[in-house]
Amino acid sequence: MRLKDKVCIITGAGQGIGAATARKFASEGARVVVADINRERVQAVVDDIRASGGVALGVGVDVSDPHSVEAMIKTTLEQFGRLDCLVNNAGITDDAQLLKMSQEQWDRVIQVNLKGVYLCAQAAARVMAEQGGGVILNASSVVGLYGNFGQTNYAATKWGVIGMTKTWCKELGRKGIRVNAVAPGFIRTPMTEKVPPKVLDAMVEKTPLGRMGSPEDVANAYAFLASDEASFISGAVLSVDGGLVI
Repeated sequence: MRLKDKVCIITGAGQGIGAATARKFASEGARVVVADINRERVQAVVDDIRASGGVALGVGVDVSDPHSVEAMIKTTLEQFGRLDCLVNNAGITDDAQLLKMSQEQWDRVIQVNLKGVYLCAQAAARVMAEQGGGVILNASSVVGLYGNFGQTNYAATKWGVIGMTKTWCKELGRKGIRVNAVAPGFIRTPMTEKVPPKVLDAMVEKTPLGRMGSPEDVANAYAFLASDEASFISGAVLSVDGGLVI
């Protein structure tokens, strides 16, 4: 088990990539904190992990609220006594072309996808620095690397996540904290269910491997980066996109 007894928080873990990551980490021996704004989804994932013999704690969190984030960290430490890994997976979309995008759409996505990553990483890094090390993994996207039609706000946040990842790698490395990002391509999740089928078909055609990814494909990448097998990897952006270039 690559993550045996490591304490790992996964945000946005109520569904999709986050839920798959929580299950993967638990199967690798981690003590998993399943964190999401939707408490019903949290409980379903926790129940699933426990039924499979894993260790899981459910926490409701709004990653854009600093008080909620601090409460998540406090609950984790009270339950497990330490924090070894944070997966900043929580994210949303609210798409529109630039000329039609409202300020509310812009602000909403920035609050969750950028401010949320900052708040969670800052709170986790304080704990990890005191205990002498840890791992922070951030969810970027192929959209953050290449841009995408109708996603000014989302692309900006996912490019920003890459900038934060590389900056934190430089700042936190001396404290024993590794920071990396994963950039998924088009993955079959509730988020991509909102995308018109014609658009998804076009993306599959541009993907050399000829298919969309699964949440488990991304979860496997997170598990590797969280493990000691990646002990000399920091500041990296690992694309999990089947070779897609938009």
